[in-house]
Amino acid sequence: MSGSARLVPALCALLALALTGTACDGGVRGVPGGSGVRDPYFPKAGNGGYDVGHYALTLDYTPATRRLTGTAVITARATRDLPAFDLDLAGLHVDSVTVEGEDARWNRAGQELTVRPHDDLTRGETFRTTVRYSGTPRTLTDPDGSEEGWLPTADGALALGEPVGSMAWFPGNHHPSDKAAYDITVTVPKGLQAVSNGELAEQSTKGGRTAYHWHTGQPMASHVATVAIGHYAITRGTGPHGLPLLTAVDPTQAEASAKVLAKLPEILDWEEYNFGPYPFSSAGAIVDRPHDAGYALETQNRPVFPADQLDTSILVHELAHQWYGDSVTPRSWRDMWLAEGFTTYAEWLYQEDHGGPTAQETFTRLYEGDREDIWAFPPAKQSDAAHISGSPVYERGAMVLHKIRQKTGDDTFYAILQGWAAAHRHATASTADFTAFVEKKAPDQDFGGIWKDWLYGDGKPDHP
Repeated sequence: MSGSARLVPALCALLALALTGTACDGGVRGVPGGSGVRDPYFPKAGNGGYDVGHYALTLDYTPATRRLTGTAVITARATRDLPAFDLDLAGLHVDSVTVEGEDARWNRAGQELTVRPHDDLTRGETFRTTVRYSGTPRTLTDPDGSEEGWLPTADGALALGEPVGSMAWFPGNHHPSDKAAYDITVTVPKGLQAVSNGELAEQSTKGGRTAYHWHTGQPMASHVATVAIGHYAITRGTGPHGLPLLTAVDPTQAEASAKVLAKLPEILDWEEYNFGPYPFSSAGAIVDRPHDAGYALETQNRPVFPADQLDTSILVHELAHQWYGDSVTPRSWRDMWLAEGFTTYAEWLYQEDHGGPTAQETFTRLYEGDREDIWAFPPAKQSDAAHISGSPVYERGAMVLHKIRQKTGDDTFYAILQGWAAAHRHATASTADFTAFVEKKAPDQDFGGIWKDWLYGDGKPDHP
């Protein structure tokens, strides 16, 4: 339902522009920003025509009623002339939309919120869109059957976004190719905490409700944004070089998780040694009850863990994502192995350095074992959206890295790991970017066989 009584003119304008680039009054206008960036697995995700620089999200949530009231102020730059543009938003009721302080016409179709500003936007122009919305946010089901979006918990809620769940709780350009800074303010009943990414900038209580303002200065993809609402034991500490650490743990899980969480500083120090300087301004973890979410997730600065899955290996994995996945973000969901293959290999390296099997032994065990799922498809060419988190993306992705290590030797290999993280720090990158980077770092080596057999090839390679 449109936010304007002038429905017919708005539809006329949108249809005419979409089909011909010509306005209803005969004037030639810019073409609207595209709905979706044609991701190979999530074609409707994200939107064309603009680049977001900052999200200011003001949320108010009451667990007892599950009602969310939100205001999203989205600051973006037009990358082409725009008479209209789209935002991704699943469910929720849109109360109003303004662009540069003036009422904008809008309409909805599925997850697309199409906005028509009062005045056309010109290429290069920075503009501010304010969307006021409310309702009961949805829990979405991924193609692989897992749940994301807004997950109600026993005492609050947990917002998880990979791959497209963030559109369940705020409107935006929800594709990893468009990263931005964030300010997230969450107001909840007094006595509950609201934890998010970045650093706590302000906390205040008024009228029986407490507001928590979290600031994320480094670019962040929306799928690693999070909000955790509930009762938490908050612990602050420091990591390498005085890095601020903050952990938020459900009190019922505090004792069971304490031993693993105590390893945070040591693991971050080990990862800095191997991967280069930590890319963000704080670190930590959020630990919730078992089954609040069925998986851990690399939410930026502060990964989320179900308490029953928290162990040293998964902590190593999700913290390594801060380099590979969060700072260096896959440009499309087809490039997922650049996150998961790297962090799986981080687990292998950590085991190798801490009295466990060597990476070569892990590689050999997987190659000689009877797990057919590893060879179901190539890591850089998943079969469909349901398989972006399949075993080949993780284990076989890690095996690709080990093959590179075998060919180059350790000195060059670690230079590749650290150089890749530095070259694309706070940016996005594709598989083609990575293969080109490796070939540039080791110009005397031929990687064609690795790319052909291990990265893109179907089935199990003939030789380990």
